[in-house]
Amino acid sequence: MPVKVLLLGYGLVAAHFHVGVERIKLGEVEPYGVPLARYKMSHRVEDIEVVGAVDVDVGKVGRTAYEVARESIGDSVPVPRSLRDVEISMGLHMGSLRGLPMRAEGLEERLGLGGGLARFAEYLDSVKPDVVMNVITTENASPFNNVAALRDSVGRGSSSASQTYAYAVATWGRGTAFVNVIPTPLARDQAFVDLFSGAGSLVLGDDGATGATPLTADILEHLAERNRRVLSIAQFNIGGNTDFLALTIPERNAMKESTKASVVEDILGYDVPHYIKPTGYLGPLGDRKFVSMHISWRTFNGLEDEMVVNLRINDSPALAGLLVDLARIGRALVEREHYGTAYPVNAFFMKSPGPPGSRNVARVLAYEMLVKWLMQIGVIH
Repeated sequence: MPVKVLLLGYGLVAAHFHVGVERIKLGEVEPYGVPLARYKMSHRVEDIEVVGAVDVDVGKVGRTAYEVARESIGDSVPVPRSLRDVEISMGLHMGSLRGLPMRAEGLEERLGLGGGLARFAEYLDSVKPDVVMNVITTENASPFNNVAALRDSVGRGSSSASQTYAYAVATWGRGTAFVNVIPTPLARDQAFVDLFSGAGSLVLGDDGATGATPLTADILEHLAERNRRVLSIAQFNIGGNTDFLALTIPERNAMKESTKASVVEDILGYDVPHYIKPTGYLGPLGDRKFVSMHISWRTFNGLEDEMVVNLRINDSPALAGLLVDLARIGRALVEREHYGTAYPVNAFFMKSPGPPGSRNVARVLAYEMLVKWLMQIGVIH
């Protein structure tokens, strides 16, 4: 049975996901970077079918996914011709690219808010996705906490793009999984958890954990288990892709910082002086970000140890590999009538796991919890 996926935003993450899935189908690459690929699941990687994509960059709208992917990642990986079957349509802008150096236009700007929402609903009717993946650029947004406040904000056009998309998907029809891998609070906003639960649908999130954050979490768990007292943590990321460019805008950076830093006290049980944030944009780095971390701790007999780690990580492919599992899991959970959100999934895949009030745990522990739970409910056989 196919897993029909709609991509919100067709940037580097979406392109790598789309291209990678098609190359796996063709037998060109192994599914490395897909955490659950070694397990037999109710839906295979080959079942994933990208049925649509939306964007608000006028340089992408109206073109095929093949053309856009060739321009963005074609110099590093071959782009299958099957991407020609997907045309990028206009989505909802809601200011998501405001302040960035690209020309943007959304349905609400062309048709008015009511007309834009209606046109997006028509688009959902036409492509009928099982899973909607939110991979737009990091934006600034706050939780609503109750459905009435959410409805009011969407009606006034004051909600963010992710919040508006999620509301539109939840009210479109039953049985859809919405996967949010940017920092906007959706799965950790009770308003959206309640909205999706009432609609017989699912929201997973928030903010996909790919590189330094899960590694930091596992190192902190290692230190906590050995009763070493952490003294300070410094972790920073510098990259040259569009998301890092967006993070040069302070309010967008604050959203990412809040999801990255939440791991410390959750795992250690106490807070320590820490600096954990995306810190800069450097164009020549491109999508291969530079990560550095320094952790110091008190060990036996009062002595101090420290760790320094430097990494270069292909940023977008790391997240795209997680989407392969999230698409399959999201579809399988809805089929099993797991609505609202799912903490075991979020705890492994996300920096700030929903529902509201959930704790971050080391990813090595979250992985074991996730696999065990998916086996219990029949998603992993």
